[in-house]
Amino acid sequence: MRFFLSALILVMFYACLSFALAEGIKLRQFSFEPVEKSWTISASYSVELPAELVEAIKKGIPFYFVTELQITRGRWYWFEEKLIQTNKNIRLSYQPLTQQYRISTEGFTYSANSISEALIQIGAIGGWQVADLAVLDNAQTYQGAMRMRLDLTKLPKPFQINALNTRDWTVLSDWHQFTITPKARATK
Repeated sequence: MRFFLSALILVMFYACLSFALAEGIKLRQFSFEPVEKSWTISASYSVELPAELVEAIKKGIPFYFVTELQITRGRWYWFEEKLIQTNKNIRLSYQPLTQQYRISTEGFTYSANSISEALIQIGAIGGWQVADLAVLDNAQTYQGAMRMRLDLTKLPKPFQINALNTRDWTVLSDWHQFTITPKARATK
């Protein structure tokens, strides 16, 4: 009986752990390519929010997601040189009158009927022009890093305090590290 009880507790612990790890932001697809006269990023994130955050959105609190990108070049004599450092901001809000979710980014606004549709649209980044082609030299190799996160600094002040005390409000992806060699891309 004791063995059965300890096995049941262990199974429940792993079930809770896997449920907790399922929420968050995970990168599914990524590409960094030259398109016409600029470097362009296309990425797809899987975004899942805890129930507490979904309820906060439904109560009228807008959420801001930030996608951060850094491209650096290593130097033997000093710190890494940051060639590209840019952000893409996405706002998610709920409109109770129309019962729709609004996603706003760079002057464009999209609507979604459900939170799952809205999170799919937030995670889809296509054709994000991050720099001119001339910024990266063909003879160099560069290191890049990209991630998406919920920007807690843009929440109303009472929710910022709550976010510090609760892990549910910390929603972010891991940094995706990548290497860029422009010369190799130009010969394709």
